[in-house]
Amino acid sequence: MTATAYAAPEVGKPAPDFSAADSNGKTVKLSDFRGKTVVLEWTNDGCPYVKKHYNSNNMQNLQKDATGKGVVWLTVISSAPGMQGYVDGAGANALTQARGAAPTAVLLDPEGTAGHLYDARTTPHMFIVSADGTLVYMGGIDDKPSSDPASLEGAKNYVRAALDELSAGKPVTEAVTRPYGCSVKYKH
Repeated sequence: MTATAYAAPEVGKPAPDFSAADSNGKTVKLSDFRGKTVVLEWTNDGCPYVKKHYNSNNMQNLQKDATGKGVVWLTVISSAPGMQGYVDGAGANALTQARGAAPTAVLLDPEGTAGHLYDARTTPHMFIVSADGTLVYMGGIDDKPSSDPASLEGAKNYVRAALDELSAGKPVTEAVTRPYGCSVKYKH
């Protein structure tokens, strides 16, 4: 692969298209969702920062609110086999059920193809693609880079704010923020 293949995506430009197998073995392609807003959530269930958002139901509530408004939510697992957070399809489905999560699909990216395409660095690392296929947000889920659940109190949820602005037909005010969390456990 050339270095340009891993160029970081840019807000305001077309979101990089990719396809990946979901947790049920179906191939999902980002461009299949053209016409809908899509949230990409990189996750690793062993990461304390991810646990903060799932153990508090913060992530599940955001997923349910978004998908209830017609947003497509794709949870992406880019952990390589043998690395923290790696699961197969059955493991991903069990996690989704155990956590009460509500993504549209869980995508398995053990080779890190989608993760590298988006330069996903942390779990969680969040991206929003508008209905016309433009990347409109990338960064952290909120403004409190802590694994302490108490930090959710008073936190500004950048993803919720961006989705609200999009649905109101407004541009996303804070389109790029600093992602925080555990490093994505890519194949070495």
